[in-house]
Amino acid sequence: MKIALVHDFILKLGGAERVLKVLSDLFPHAPIYTLLYNESRTGQILPASRIRTSTLQKLPHFIRNHHRYLFPWMPKAIESFDFSGYDLVISSSSAYAHGIITNSHTKHLCYCHSPMRYAWDWTNEYLRELKLNPLKRHLIGKLLKKIRIWDFYAADRVDQYLANSKHVQNRLAKYYRKPSKIIYPPVDIDRFTVTPHHENYFLIVSTLTRYKNIERAIQLFNKVRKRLVIIGEGPDCQRLKQMAGPQIDFLGFKPDEVVKEYLENCRAFIFPGEEDFGIAPVEAMACGKPVLAYNKGGVKESVIPGITGEFFDEPTISSMEDGLARLLANTKQYDPALIRKQAEKFSKEHFEMEIRKLLRDYY
Repeated sequence: MKIALVHDFILKLGGAERVLKVLSDLFPHAPIYTLLYNESRTGQILPASRIRTSTLQKLPHFIRNHHRYLFPWMPKAIESFDFSGYDLVISSSSAYAHGIITNSHTKHLCYCHSPMRYAWDWTNEYLRELKLNPLKRHLIGKLLKKIRIWDFYAADRVDQYLANSKHVQNRLAKYYRKPSKIIYPPVDIDRFTVTPHHENYFLIVSTLTRYKNIERAIQLFNKVRKRLVIIGEGPDCQRLKQMAGPQIDFLGFKPDEVVKEYLENCRAFIFPGEEDFGIAPVEAMACGKPVLAYNKGGVKESVIPGITGEFFDEPTISSMEDGLARLLANTKQYDPALIRKQAEKFSKEHFEMEIRKLLRDYY
C-alpha cells in the first residue's frame, strides 16, 4: 500500500507535530506534504528529505513568518497537491490538511486535532488578536466567512475521521456533522522519570498566545507570590512579561531535554486554558506530578481530581486560586506512581496499536 502523510504547517514542534512524528515513524516511506516548512525548527525530527511543500513555501521569508495572514490562499494551496499515485492518505489536521482532494480509489483518513478554531468558535477572539481597525476587521471577517464555508464542504472529502479526544469528537459532530473514532494522541511516556521530590516551583509549558489564557495564571501567581516558571514563546510573550511579577520566570523556547528536567522537578503543572486534548499535562503526569487545570476541553479525559490533580471550574482568578488551594492541601495524597499509571493510558505504544488495528479493519 502506497501511503502519504499531510500536515497543515511544520513550523514548530508542538503537540500536533509530535503526533505527526509518530505517524511518520509508523510509515517511514511515506512523504509528508505540508503548506509551509521550517527546517531549522523541525528538521531534527521531521527531515527535509521527506517534506513536500506547497507553492506558499516560495514566498519571501518575512511573509512566511506571518503565515496566519495567508489564510485566504491556503485552501487553493492545499488542494493543489496531487495524490493520484497513493492508495491511502493520512492527514493530520487542525486547519486545512483535511481539505486535500483525492481520487475515488484513494482513501483519506484524517486524524483531527480540532476543526479550524479561528473559522468557528474562536473567530471573534482571533479578530481581536489581530488588532485591526474597523474596516480591516470587517474585511477579514468576510474572508473568514468564506473560509468557514470552504471548511464545511471540504470536510466531506474525508473517508474516516479520527478525533484526538471526546471534546474534538463533539466539535466534529457540531461543525462538520461527521462521526469519528477517538484515538488519543501519543505521549512518549518512556522519556520521563517519576521524581517524588520537587524544587518548589510551578510550571507552564505552552505557546504564548491569548487563547492559552496564561495571563490568568500570571495574575494568580502575582497574587499568591509563589514561583511560576513559564517555558515557551509566542506573539503574546511581551504583554505577559509586562504583567508578571518578580516571582515569575520566562525561559523562552527550550529543547526537549531541558523541558524534561523542569517537568521532573516541578511541584505541579499549571494548565489554565481550554485545549482539545493537552499533551503537556500528560507529560507532567508521566513524571508523577499533579496538574491544576481548567475544567474544560480534553484535559477532563486525562486528569482525575484528587488523584492526578485538581480542576478549577470558572475562568476566574478566584476559581483558579481555590483550585490551587485544594492542590496544595492535598499534596500528601497524590501518589506519583498512580499519577504515572494514569499517564500510561496515553502512551505512544497504545496510539500505534490503535492506528495499526484501524488500518487492518478498514483498509
